[in-house]
Amino acid sequence: MACFVACVAQALICHGIKKSVEHHEKVNSKAPVLSKKLSLLVKMLLSGSFLLMIEHIFHGEIVPFYPFLTAMNDPEDTREMLYEILTVGGSMDVAITAVWALYCYVSAAVSGKKEVKA
Repeated sequence: MACFVACVAQALICHGIKKSVEHHEKVNSKAPVLSKKLSLLVKMLLSGSFLLMIEHIFHGEIVPFYPFLTAMNDPEDTREMLYEILTVGGSMDVAITAVWALYCYVSAAVSGKKEVKA
């Protein structure tokens, strides 16, 4: 129903962290490595959220009039929606973050091997 909300929330938090890291990298005159990686995580989270939002619109769970989420019409459905945000959305957050962390690890390992050979 609204599991994409968890990914959007995590993307907003990561964007704030990225801005802080960018400022720290500028002050210390370091190459922007971590901020670029965090930017990739934000893009992954937002793109997945966008696709899920389109899917929920297609299935009629999001409507263009108040309350926008059909699950908010009934208190019982709202409870189910919040449970889905916490369980499904939370697990999606963990999965996307794990894939991002694996990507960062593999890319660091590959770039480390290139530096040793050169």
